[in-house]
Formats: sequence, structure tokens, C-alpha cells
Amino acid sequence: MPRARTASRPRRRAGVLAAVTAALALTGTQAAAAGSPASAVGPLRGHDVSSHQQHVDFPAARSDGARFTYIKATESTTYQNPYFDRQHEGARQAGLIRGAYHFARPDRSSGAEQAAYFVQHGGDWRADGWTLPPALDIEYNPYDNKHECYGLDRTRMVDWIRSFSDEVERETGRRPVIYTTADWWQACTGDSHAFAANHPLWIARHGTSDPGELPGGWTHWTFWQFGTEGGLPGDQNLFNGPPSLLQAFAQGW
Repeated sequence: MPRARTASRPRRRAGVLAAVTAALALTGTQAAAAGSPASAVGPLRGHDVSSHQQHVDFPAARSDGARFTYIKATESTTYQNPYFDRQHEGARQAGLIRGAYHFARPDRSSGAEQAAYFVQHGGDWRADGWTLPPALDIEYNPYDNKHECYGLDRTRMVDWIRSFSDEVERETGRRPVIYTTADWWQACTGDSHAFAANHPLWIARHGTSDPGELPGGWTHWTFWQFGTEGGLPGDQNLFNGPPSLLQAFAQGW
């Protein structure tokens, strides 16, 4: 399968390690996750991986500062990450809070169908304190630059995302985290505010010292993917809060 996440627009921008330093300097009043202020401890480092990374040394990643990871589970209704089970369990054994993400293909099937497939193949959630809520990766079409919104108009795209979210909530009890970029969200949903109130935001913005203006009515980010380089396997991320808040977020708060 194509490496959709690494081929997509946010990953074409060079990541810079300086972004970590700048982001970790955020004060407690600047940081907020899952709707609650974070402490002055600042954001936590993490990463996301897929089948492209294959054999991830999670104990080494934790030694290098990782405290969480997201792992690609599925794409459309036809692809499963063949390394998912090994990666998911390996992260847990290394002491990382981990979750699964689905790469959306709105041109292939309905949101509900893809959500059901995702949940059945790694996207489930349990309140064990080690499992992050399921995440929907929805962004520029890496397979067709002429149809960056997958051939859907803005109304149909919002309906597709809502269908995916409703099915994930029905099956897991949680709304998904939404991974996207501000420019894609504007272009393909019309900067819809329909999801900000009850969907944590995973914003992608590379090569900068801050995540920039947030899309669609979101007032804070929960995760920020800031680059591809920074010492951890895969893409580099921050969680907008201290360890206690990450633990609570995983448990369902």
C-alpha cells in the first residue's frame, strides 16, 4: 500500500528539532488539552508510526523521551497495517500510552463503513489508562493531487466525517481525535465548526515553533505533529499537557 501519511502534504515540510524546544517552553496558561488547562510542566513528547517503520524500538523511544504513540491500523476498508499488533503491544510493553489511527479515503466508501472496519482491526478503545481514543487522519489526497478533497464537496465531506465519528462513538463510546491541517480543513470542509466541541484536535504543522491558527472553531490543540525529525521513530508529536492529563485523557476524561 502507498505510505499515505508520509506522502501527504504536512509531511512534505521539513521538521525541525528547534520546534520541540520552542513548544516545550509553553507556559501552563498557554497549554490546554481535552478542554482543561495543562500545568507548567508543558507538553509531552510522542510520535506516530505506520508499516513504514516496521520494527520500532519502543523501549529506546521511551528512553529518548516518548510518552505516547499513535499507530496506523487501517486505510479505507481494504488495508491493515501488517505490523500493527506487534507495534501496539510493543508500545504498551515499553510503557507508552498508545492509540490507533485510520487513514481516511472518502472516495472509497462511507464514513460509517470505514469506521466499522477500523474498530474491527485495531481502532477499539478501552478505559485501561493505556489506550488513547481512536484517531481519524483526514487530509490531502496523497494519490491524486487534482482531487485533494477526494471528489467530495464541502457538505458531503462534513457528512462523511460525521458518519465516521458517529460510528466510532457507537462502537467504542468515544468520539475520535481528528488529525488534519488548517488549510485542508478550510479547503475541504469550509472550515466547519461542527466538530470542535467534542472532537480533540491533532493538528499537523511542520517546521514552525507553534501550531499556528487552528481550524474549524477549535480553541486549543490536544496533539501537535510538528515534524518528521526529532529523534523518535516516525513523525514527531507533542501532547498539550502533563503526564496526569494524558493518563486521564486515555482513561476517558
